[in-house]
Amino acid sequence: MNLKNQESDIQPALPQLHGKDPNGNEFSFTNHYMVRNNHPFFGICGEFHFSRYNCDEWEDELIKMKMAGINIIPTYVIWNHHEEVKGHFDWTGNKDLRRFILLCKKHSIDVILRIGPWDHGEARNGGFPDWLYAEPLVTRSNDKRYLGYVKKLYDEIGKQVHGLFYKDGGPIIGIQLENEFQHAGAAWEITTGTSGEWIPSGSDGNEHIKTLKKLAKDAGMIAPIYTGTGWGGAVAKTDTVLPLWGGYAFWPWIFYDKSIKKHPATPEYIYRDYHYPTYNFDPQYDPKKVPYAACEMGGGMTVFYGYRFKLPYQSVDAMTNVKVASGCNFVGYYVFHGGSNPLGIKTPYLNENATPKVSYDYQAPLGEFGQTRPSYYRLKRQHYFFTTFEDKFCQMETILPDGSEDIKPEDVKKLRYSIRQKDGSGYVFVNNYQDHVKNEDKKNEAIDLELDNEKLRFPYDGGFNLDKEESCILPFNLNIKDVLLKTATVQLITKIAQGDRQIYFFYQPRGMEPEYVFDKQTVKDIQITKGTINQENDLIIVHPESSEMTKIDLTNSDGKQVELYTLTNEESLNFWKFTYGDHENVIFTSAQLLVDDNGLRFESSNNEIKIKVINDLISDDLLSKLTVASKNELTTDYNLITDKIIPSFSKERITDGKVLLSVNTTDLVKDSVKDLRLKIDYQGDIGYAFYQDKLINDNYANGRTWEIGLRHTVNVGNDEKVYISITPIRKEQEIKSDSPMAARSEVDSGEIMNLENIELKPIYEFKI
Repeated sequence: MNLKNQESDIQPALPQLHGKDPNGNEFSFTNHYMVRNNHPFFGICGEFHFSRYNCDEWEDELIKMKMAGINIIPTYVIWNHHEEVKGHFDWTGNKDLRRFILLCKKHSIDVILRIGPWDHGEARNGGFPDWLYAEPLVTRSNDKRYLGYVKKLYDEIGKQVHGLFYKDGGPIIGIQLENEFQHAGAAWEITTGTSGEWIPSGSDGNEHIKTLKKLAKDAGMIAPIYTGTGWGGAVAKTDTVLPLWGGYAFWPWIFYDKSIKKHPATPEYIYRDYHYPTYNFDPQYDPKKVPYAACEMGGGMTVFYGYRFKLPYQSVDAMTNVKVASGCNFVGYYVFHGGSNPLGIKTPYLNENATPKVSYDYQAPLGEFGQTRPSYYRLKRQHYFFTTFEDKFCQMETILPDGSEDIKPEDVKKLRYSIRQKDGSGYVFVNNYQDHVKNEDKKNEAIDLELDNEKLRFPYDGGFNLDKEESCILPFNLNIKDVLLKTATVQLITKIAQGDRQIYFFYQPRGMEPEYVFDKQTVKDIQITKGTINQENDLIIVHPESSEMTKIDLTNSDGKQVELYTLTNEESLNFWKFTYGDHENVIFTSAQLLVDDNGLRFESSNNEIKIKVINDLISDDLLSKLTVASKNELTTDYNLITDKIIPSFSKERITDGKVLLSVNTTDLVKDSVKDLRLKIDYQGDIGYAFYQDKLINDNYANGRTWEIGLRHTVNVGNDEKVYISITPIRKEQEIKSDSPMAARSEVDSGEIMNLENIELKPIYEFKI
C-alpha cells in the first residue's frame, strides 16, 4: 500500500452549526469532524427511547451507556406516545421527557432530540396519532392544517425542555427534524390489512424542512445543530441541517416483497472513502466539504414477523470498524438500548404491525430489560480508543488499497483493509466479518506500507492470522511518550496517567499473535514480564506471551518511563476505565460496572463475581474493604459474594404451549436483587406474556431464549400470576431465518408448539 505524498485536507465547514454555552464552551465543525473547545471531538451516539423504558431505571441505564463510551444520546419524542388522544398531552412517568434530559445533564451526556413529527422507529403510523388520519389534511407537507397540529406538538415539546439547551448550559446540542423525509413512509395502521394504505414519504422538499425548523425555533427549541437523515435521496440540505447517515446489514423489510426468498450478503462491510459518493452514500452536496456523520448504524435490529434472525453481535463492532476506517468521526447506533412499547389508551398497541406488539428489544447492546450483550463489551474497547486519541485520530485521512471498494460481499478470501493516517502515522483497519455468508479464518496475511521515507510491514516477519468474524485496528508510527512504536499486531484500547506515569493498554485480536516493533533509537531500556525481546538492525522486536497479561516497561532516550500492558482478548472485553474523584482507574470484570458519585456497583446474574485490578492502578480506598483472593506480580484478584437467591415459582400446565406461572416476587425487595428475569425456551411462532389481563411482553421465535424482566412488569407481592401462551406455527409455514430452528416437536394437527424450559433467574447488584 502506497502512502507517499499524502496530504491532509481539513478546513472549516458548516459555519451555521456553531454553539456556545454560558461557560464559554463551544463547538463547530470541520469537513472531517466536530470541534469542541478548539479540539477534535469524536462523537459516539447511542439511541435510547425514554418512553420505551421504565423511568425509575433510566439513570442506571444512562450510566451503563456512559460506561460504554457513549457521549451523545439521541432519543425520539414519539407523537402518539404523548398525544394519543387529540388535545391531551401526557408527559408523566415513562413519558417525562424533562426528567430524562435532566438525568442526561447530571451525567454529562449530550442529547439530540428527534422531534419528528414523523419518526418511524417501528412505531404505529410511524409515530402519528390515529386521530390524524381523520383530519382533512396532507401529512408531511406544508399543508396549513397539518402544520397547525405540528406547531401544537412542537410547542408542547418546547415547554418540556425549556432551559435545557446548550445555550442555556443544558445537554441538548441537536434537534432532528422529520426522518427519512421524501424517502420512506409507513403503513397507516388504521387501514393496513384492509386497504394497505401508507403514509406518504413527504412533499414540498426542503421548504418543508425549513418550515419545521422555524416552528421548532418558535417553540423555543434553539439548538446549535439541526439534523436530518440523508440516505436514499432523503431531503437534507446542508444550509438547513447536518445530514446524518447509517447502515444496516439485516433488512427485514425486504421480505415485504414476497418474491424475495433469501437475504443477500450486504455491501456494508466493504471499506470505502466517505469523502466521495459510494454505496449507501449519495449526498446532494460535495462530500469533501461536509463531515460524514452517522445516526443509524445497526446497533441491532428488531425481528419482523416474516424474518426471524439471530443478530450476530460481532456484526456491530465490525460495522463501526468499517465506518470509522472509511472516514466517520461521528458514529451513531440505532438503537444502543432496547425497550418496550407503552400500551395505548384507545389503541392497545402502539407498535408497527410487522413487529412485536410490546417488545422493542432490538437485539441491542443493552437489551429491553437492561441486559448487557456481547456487542456492548466489544464496542466499549473501540469507544475508549476513539475518545482517548480523538485529537490526532480525527485528523487522519482515509486511504484505500486499489480495488478495495470493488470487493464483492460474497468474497471472503480477499483481505479487507484500509488505512487512516496523517504525516506518516496512523492505523491499519482489518475486517474479517461479512453478514449472510460463511466467514473464514485469515491465515498468513501480511500488509506492506510504503511511506515517504521508509517501508513498514505487518507483521515484521512471516504472516498474521485473524479469526473469522473478527476485526481489528493496528497502529503504526505511534508516538508513546517519545518512544516510537513502528508497527504492532495488537489493538490500542486507551491510556491513563497517574502522576508522572503514562500507562497504555493494548489487546490481542482473536487469532493474532502479539508483536511490537520499536525504533531502537528512541528506547534507552526495555523490560517485559513474559515474552521475548530481540534486536535487529535499528529495531527492537517484542513478542509478549499470548496466553496471559504482560507488561512492557520502556524508558525513552530522555530517561522518562512508560508502561505498556498487553491484554488477552477476553481480558479486553472485561476491561473498564473510569475516573473516581480525580483518579483514573482500570478494573477487570465480566460483570456490568456502574460508577457514580456514590461509588462502584456491579450487576451480574451470578451471586459471586471476580474482580481483577492491576497493582497500583486503582484508588486505594475503592477496594479497601474487600478480601484479596490472590495476587501475582501484575494483578490482584478479589471475589465479591452475596447470598444466593433461588426464586420460587410454580407452573400450572394448560396445554403444551400454555402455562400459568405463580411467581414469588418478594426477593425483589432485597437490596442485593436488582431484577428477576424469566427465561423461556420454546418452539412455536409467537410467545405472549400476560399479567392481570394485560400483555406485558411478546417474542417472535428466532431460536434465542426469551427474557422478561419482572421488576417493573409485575407488582412486588407474594405470588403473582403470569400467563405464558405460545401460538403454534404450522409445519408448512414459511418463516425466513438465518439459521435453522431447533429440533421441532410436532402435534397431530400439524402445528409446532412446545414450552421446553422456563427458569427464573435473579440479577444481583453489588455495592462497594
